[in-house]
Amino acid sequence: MQTHEVFNQSVPLYGHNVADDATLLDGLTREGAAWAVDDVNRLGLLAGTEQVQEWGRVANENPPVLRPYDRFGHRIDDIEFHPAWDELLSIAVANGLHGAPWSDHRTGSHVARAAKFYVWSNVEAGHTCPISATYASIPALRDTPELAAVYEPLLSNDRYEGGLRAPLDKPGLLATMSMTEKQGGSDIRANTTRATLQPDGSYRIVGHKWFTSATMADLFLVLAQTDAGVTCFLVPRVLEDGSRNAVRLMRLKDKLGNRSNPSAEIEYEDAIGWRIGEEGRGVPSIIKMVNMTRLDCLIGAASGMRRGVVQAAHHASHRKAFGAYLIDQMLMRNVLADLAVESEAASLLMMRLAGAHDRATRGDAAEAAFLRLALAVGKYWVCKRWPAHAAEAMECFGGNGFIEESQMPRLFRESPLNGIWEGSGNVAALDVLRAMAKNPATVDAFFDEVALAGPEPSILRATAEIKAQLTDLADAEVLARRVIERMALVLQASLLVRFGDPAVAGAFVASRLDGDRGSVYGTLPRGVDFAAILARIGAKAGR
Repeated sequence: MQTHEVFNQSVPLYGHNVADDATLLDGLTREGAAWAVDDVNRLGLLAGTEQVQEWGRVANENPPVLRPYDRFGHRIDDIEFHPAWDELLSIAVANGLHGAPWSDHRTGSHVARAAKFYVWSNVEAGHTCPISATYASIPALRDTPELAAVYEPLLSNDRYEGGLRAPLDKPGLLATMSMTEKQGGSDIRANTTRATLQPDGSYRIVGHKWFTSATMADLFLVLAQTDAGVTCFLVPRVLEDGSRNAVRLMRLKDKLGNRSNPSAEIEYEDAIGWRIGEEGRGVPSIIKMVNMTRLDCLIGAASGMRRGVVQAAHHASHRKAFGAYLIDQMLMRNVLADLAVESEAASLLMMRLAGAHDRATRGDAAEAAFLRLALAVGKYWVCKRWPAHAAEAMECFGGNGFIEESQMPRLFRESPLNGIWEGSGNVAALDVLRAMAKNPATVDAFFDEVALAGPEPSILRATAEIKAQLTDLADAEVLARRVIERMALVLQASLLVRFGDPAVAGAFVASRLDGDRGSVYGTLPRGVDFAAILARIGAKAGR
């Protein structure tokens, strides 16, 4: 006998265009990539399909499995994946999210790639790690033109092929970085892995790495010590004769989130590698890679915020409580609007930095100076904001959001990672201080950008406060996080005033700069145009 019928439940969010985001599409045009709008929309429609969303879920729920030996006992150091992982990677590579922009000389190619990365990260975050690392590897690889000439075309090709084969026998390659050791963490000068020059010009590498992600990649960029100091090396997992290089995957890490992405402890047992750049100059080489992945950390966090608030608004538009839809109740409208304001500020900053990156790669010194400081500030702040944002978005579902099937716990588990990856908050803060001390022009470029908002009183006041704090750096490390937070907020406010929706800009300035809010989301002040803000995420009252 049927005891009840199901009603007053939400429905899955499928069949939507993930790229239906005015901040994203307007940013494409403004930052020089209007030619990519159709491509981004096509990818957004694909990302919103039920099949692709299911691939993301299944890839996450079926994490990779390490296969160190074959059934006969031969050491193979292989990793087994669910087919959904390969499907997601194939689409990412076919759409140029990996190394393609480096061979695409159109203005805005890196902006277009950032927008696509933002859209596709919405599906599943783990598989974007090898995509990001591959994208970031090319500037480092170019420190040795001979290696770049061989591998760059394969790192930017639009074909993906999983599995282990000789690199030059594959239609396309993926790369990753291998830096972190047990005793050093972010202090890579404390690394003990050693590289010894061989008569044929190659090096033999011996040592351990405590944390290397995307360990299914074809090429590793590895840091090791030589007599001259820390040096960067290109280490293929399979040698050109088809034999396995001595890269031993000891175990996969059991991580909080990002579970589809294999992160491993590695032993290099006389592995063969080739030097990138000069001996003793490995840190500058790898920093080129790290800076690119830092930008992707920010993009991924902005994408996660957008997913969280859109999912929460969708649920609130279908769920009733106390006789009215959640979306029509003022407490919920305040929460959703506050989440939307945070999301839009993050997305707008992401697009501006992508534009600066694109122009800097083309030789624009002013944009390079702005990017040097603004990226460190933005990566610190946006990635810090994501965990609280994800928690509040999950709470909008009530108990339903705490259940794995809602997918909100997956989003929540992902949210702390980008703040840790490529330098935790303190490392990012120290990087900001280093940039300001070594190159004061970056500070001028930063505030020149903020000033473009014009005579907005709150921005002018906040800018003056920051500059006053920067005049005395005696307690720089003590005050670093406070100052950087304020710098991030004033930059986001400036961009919103210039390019954002007036309702969003007004709410951001009042709540973030002027402090007219509480300590949690959902505390926007009176006078905020909730309807205009919620319309930005496709949410309307009175479903």
